[in-house]
Amino acid sequence: MVEQFVGTWKLTFSENFGEFLKLLGVPAAQRQMANKQKPIFSLSVDDQGTITMQSLSIFKVTELKFKLDEPFEETTLQNKQATTAVTLENGKLIQNHNWDGGELRVEREILDGKMIVKSIMGNAVVVRTYEKEA
Repeated sequence: MVEQFVGTWKLTFSENFGEFLKLLGVPAAQRQMANKQKPIFSLSVDDQGTITMQSLSIFKVTELKFKLDEPFEETTLQNKQATTAVTLENGKLIQNHNWDGGELRVEREILDGKMIVKSIMGNAVVVRTYEKEA
């Protein structure tokens, strides 16, 4: 069912992103630049079931390669070492990051042809909406 997420998606709406970045400890100047970005997100799956997720912006390209339900180590955007696992639950692609002293949950789902991404850390929630590129 991960197939519904396959493709290239462009950010069209963002709610509470700056405050979320502040909570993560991102400096003010970087938060301002990040708020102006309209990143492109892409997801693909190869024949062995390896999923590749990429986020591209003017300043940074991030890429993760993983298999569903298999934890892996990664360095977060905040330069923290985290254990991450991605699962598929009730049609949602759920990404859980855990590091010493912190936890971040990212939920991706498709609603009305758009990808809705909720990032949750404690009581802070950011919602970003992406539309699929042709």
